[in-house]
Amino acid sequence: MPYALFSKEAKLSKAYPTEADVWKVARKSGLVVDVATEDDKAAPRPVLDNDYEIRPCQAEPNEDPAKNKADAEREARIEPQLSPPEPPQEEPLRRRAHQ
Repeated sequence: MPYALFSKEAKLSKAYPTEADVWKVARKSGLVVDVATEDDKAAPRPVLDNDYEIRPCQAEPNEDPAKNKADAEREARIEPQLSPPEPPQEEPLRRRAHQ
């Protein structure tokens, strides 16, 4: 049974072969946050943002969950990876010549 990302009853993603595949897509899309609880401070657990859910679903007609997974993996390999911006370098102070 394939899985997809849902918000209430609306299916938000394509169908993927496993729940783990949907987690990967959700994390890459920025929909996963790490939450630490009192019992679990050392290792925060991933949670879907905005009450999204990953649930079993029926694939749409003419939809192939395995192809969706392969497409997502291919896109992840070719998308440029953004690196964090470098901090601005301070210009050296220039001394004014007293006239």
